[in-house]
Amino acid sequence: MKNWSEQRVLVTGGAGFIGSALVWALNRRGCENIVVCDILGTNEKWRNLTSLRFADYVEAEALLPRLQNGALGKFDLVLHLGACSATTEKDASYLIRNNYEFTKDLALWSLANAARFVYASSAATYGDGSAGMEDDDTKLDTLRPLNMYGYSKHLFDLHAKRAGFLNKIVGLKYFNIYGPNEDHKSDMRSLVHKSTAQVQAEKLIRLFKSYRPDFRDGEQKRDFLYVKDCVAMTLHLAATPKANGLFNIGGGEARTWIDLANAVFAALNEKPKIEFIEMPETIRDKYQYFTQANIARLRATGYTEKITSLENAVADYVRNYLVPDKRLDPAVA
Repeated sequence: MKNWSEQRVLVTGGAGFIGSALVWALNRRGCENIVVCDILGTNEKWRNLTSLRFADYVEAEALLPRLQNGALGKFDLVLHLGACSATTEKDASYLIRNNYEFTKDLALWSLANAARFVYASSAATYGDGSAGMEDDDTKLDTLRPLNMYGYSKHLFDLHAKRAGFLNKIVGLKYFNIYGPNEDHKSDMRSLVHKSTAQVQAEKLIRLFKSYRPDFRDGEQKRDFLYVKDCVAMTLHLAATPKANGLFNIGGGEARTWIDLANAVFAALNEKPKIEFIEMPETIRDKYQYFTQANIARLRATGYTEKITSLENAVADYVRNYLVPDKRLDPAVA
């Protein structure tokens, strides 16, 4: 594999949360020959790009035509993060076009043009977890996502396997990622982002009640992963040619929402005060009560980096990004 400084990289969703963090991480590795693709629209995610170094920007609707007519040239690596990531999105046709059809077309172009293809799947594909959360493609047919977003991601995983090219690309099942550059995500922002503002304004954090007897209020569990660890894992797999197929991207540990809330209080030097509120009925039957990534496959590829603890990651995010209102900058670790 070429050195990062010699690679030409396409990052879709490159102005978004994980996408812009990937551009940041590439910059810190000396890579600047990057084409960023996104839909900037009318929100503030353009601000994620202001400190980043890249060669060109393309709006998503123009990407495939420009790739197919050769106007953008060749790429060594395609990092496909572009998608509608709203778990509450109801327009199934939109999700199919945006998350499934577009991914199929981009994957086929990448394979035909010898570009390594790395794409974002999701832990939402695992549904309620009753079929396990193993990144084993032999078990794909047993998974039952709980929402249309998860299904749109699952549909491409299935397609890649059945079409016979999943073993030539990398699919990343991202768990609960949080960190800088998520400001634009509205209701899809992490609890860390939302609750920091709650603590600053009201000195409390609101968490959803539990509607299952086996989980007490606030003790629903998630595998939380800091975005800096997330992009380190992603680029490791991108740079490891023999690592193909599906990989869980998480911390390998399930923590409660109360743990997360307490980490925010500690980062802000405030006394914990939690209020439990009703969960909207529209999401109660689609809610994941437990997620935990088995990252043995990732580790087996040679990824040896220590994963940042929840408490240390939240402290870094809150103190160095949220409170001073800063975004990822390649000049800063």
